[in-house]
Amino acid sequence: MAISSDVIRGYNDTMILYVLLEEPSYGYEISKEIRLLTEEKYVIKETTLYSAFTRMEKNGYIESFIADQNAEGNGKKRTYYRITDSGRSYYDEKCREWLLTKEVVERFIRNTL
Repeated sequence: MAISSDVIRGYNDTMILYVLLEEPSYGYEISKEIRLLTEEKYVIKETTLYSAFTRMEKNGYIESFIADQNAEGNGKKRTYYRITDSGRSYYDEKCREWLLTKEVVERFIRNTL
């Protein structure tokens, strides 16, 4: 069973920022990491991913830069994204919000499954 994009929409930014906490990355790798971490239960659409990049960059949560695909300077230039201090604060805020959201929603879930 896959997760509906409507259900998870408010947490796309959180997932993207999580992937960027350790190191900068680019779109395809971020998408792949989200797919792996969710064990294929959620696949972020390309349009969703890039609109999130645009919104988060505008809000100052991430910044983009152009870099070569590999350290030797060979290969295709890619747009990479890195989390900012503001993005780290936003990520922490969204994590706290999730805990509260989960607590509230769980009150309406029956344990009959």
